[in-house]
Amino acid sequence: MQIDSVRILLGCLVCVAGLLLDLRTCTAAQSELRITTIKQDPYTMSKGSQLEGYCMDLLSELAKKLGFRFKVHLVKDASYGRQDETGNWNGMIGEVVRGEADLAVAPLTLTATREKAVAMTKPYMQTGISILLRKDISESAGFFDFLSPFSAETWIGILVAYLGTAFCIFLSARLSPCEWSQPRGEENNFSPLNSLWFAAGALTLQGAGPHPKALSVRIVCCSWWLFAVVLLACYFSNLSSSRASESSQVTVKGFEDLANQDAMEYGCLAGSSTLAFFKNSNNPAYRRIYEHMERASSFVSSMDEGVRRAREGNFAFIGESVSLDLAVARHCDLVRAHEVIGMRGYSIVAPLGSPMIKNLSIAILQLSEAGELSYLRSKWWASSCTVDSARSSALQPHSLKGMFLMLALGLGLGILLAVLELTSRSRSTAGDQRKSCCTVLAEELSQRLKTTNTNTSQEPSDKESA
Repeated sequence: MQIDSVRILLGCLVCVAGLLLDLRTCTAAQSELRITTIKQDPYTMSKGSQLEGYCMDLLSELAKKLGFRFKVHLVKDASYGRQDETGNWNGMIGEVVRGEADLAVAPLTLTATREKAVAMTKPYMQTGISILLRKDISESAGFFDFLSPFSAETWIGILVAYLGTAFCIFLSARLSPCEWSQPRGEENNFSPLNSLWFAAGALTLQGAGPHPKALSVRIVCCSWWLFAVVLLACYFSNLSSSRASESSQVTVKGFEDLANQDAMEYGCLAGSSTLAFFKNSNNPAYRRIYEHMERASSFVSSMDEGVRRAREGNFAFIGESVSLDLAVARHCDLVRAHEVIGMRGYSIVAPLGSPMIKNLSIAILQLSEAGELSYLRSKWWASSCTVDSARSSALQPHSLKGMFLMLALGLGLGILLAVLELTSRSRSTAGDQRKSCCTVLAEELSQRLKTTNTNTSQEPSDKESA
């Protein structure tokens, strides 16, 4: 009987302990959570006495969904989390393992080693490993680099100017009686094809016949010649400056190029998951990269140091693509290589067996499906760079507006003189034939603007009948 009573007493004690444990878990979920994080733009940044950034906004959204309060502190040793030879963890992972923090909210990469020590949520951001370079190192010569001195808008303007000039040569040569005195019996030298050929010859400084006789046509041609000379001077000047500014260093497009060259130094963040990726990889190229970094001790102590060395040149910084994208958005002279390897995700860290992990993962998925995570990404990764601001800028149309204006005035003056020459001749002809000037001018325009093939073929028959 006494044994049964002891068993009943022990059972009651176990039940009470279980209830107390459940109650403690529930109250812990409702109490103020201790959050550890690390300063890194744009995830967590100081703003006065407060912290702001992507992770802080993410934490606020999660707190609204799950209904918890939190208090954030910066990790004491300013480290993400690395396991030493004795099996102990430092950084934010270590604080969570030792119970000094309930959650770690930072750009912590989800890895198998960390998953063994702590619980990690579904990734709130996808990233990978890529290369950060200065632009003059990453860019290679293209097939159409000879077009780089001028922008696309400028080339379009030049094409329009060329076609417009050829048309004005053709039109002024037809209108001017000094250039084409007998429309019925004389062939016009400046046909549409001849006008295009003449303008092209002038543009290449080669010259092409026939040469104009009328003042109006000569003014049009001289305007085009002057435009061509200034245009070619600007083209070759900008082409030579862009070629002189190009670096003679090796071109790097991906990790194979990086591993197969020795002219440029490269490195990654010391003690990072990026370093562990190359260390544990069986890929020969990745192994060579790791061995080179170990041999040269080319590691950097912080993200800022890696970005600074990349901007100085002759250094490629290997890091997580999301962080490199931020550096590119902040520094217009940098570019990230297109190749991304080792895709992984950033997760929130909690102690093993934490009841909050599942709820946090569900909340992260809900925020992703609602587009909130994409909004936060665009908010904190906004770029302040203009397109190609770091390169030798191609000449824009507004830089050459004086040339185009001069050409337009010359073309307009040539057409006006051609019309005046035709009007003067029509007036004198009208006096001889005793017709109105408008009638004669209309007849002249009709003869000069229509094709001459029929007129020239009818000329011999008229003479025979005479």
